Amino acid sequence: MSLPKLYLETTIPSYLTARASRDLRIAADQEATLEWWDERRADFDLFISDTVVREVSKGNPEMAAARIAILRGVRVLPDTPLANQLTKRLLASRIIPEVAADDAAHVALAAAHGMDFLLTWNCTHINNRAIERRIERACADFGVECPVICTPTELMKL
Repeated sequence: MSLPKLYLETTIPSYLTARASRDLRIAADQEATLEWWDERRADFDLFISDTVVREVSKGNPEMAAARIAILRGVRVLPDTPLANQLTKRLLASRIIPEVAADDAAHVALAAAHGMDFLLTWNCTHINNRAIERRIERACADFGVECPVICTPTELMKL
């Protein structure tokens, strides 16, 4: 039996490798991410994209290297015309704002490649209940199913 397919959005490797936050909520999210990574990641077939690789490569070189290292061995999904069109739709319809074009690409790539889950801590433009139905409708309009968008904490409850 094949494992569920899971797309790791950029916040996941960022939380896995970041210094412990002084903000208690963020620290708890970091801890939950580490717990999911250690205890549950083997339950899924993991994927990322070139967008994730580009984003984790930014910033402090030492931290970027740690983020890249943790993703070693995770398969990279290729861009597709369908994913590019869906990204454009998410942006043009203002479901996701233009300033968050990479966030639209994460959703579109995960949907276009038939991911079962999109794992993220981005609750502004991706894991946002206020726009969730609109994202799902946009995916359906393109003939693809929107993955379950969730945080590590939410996924561990499933």
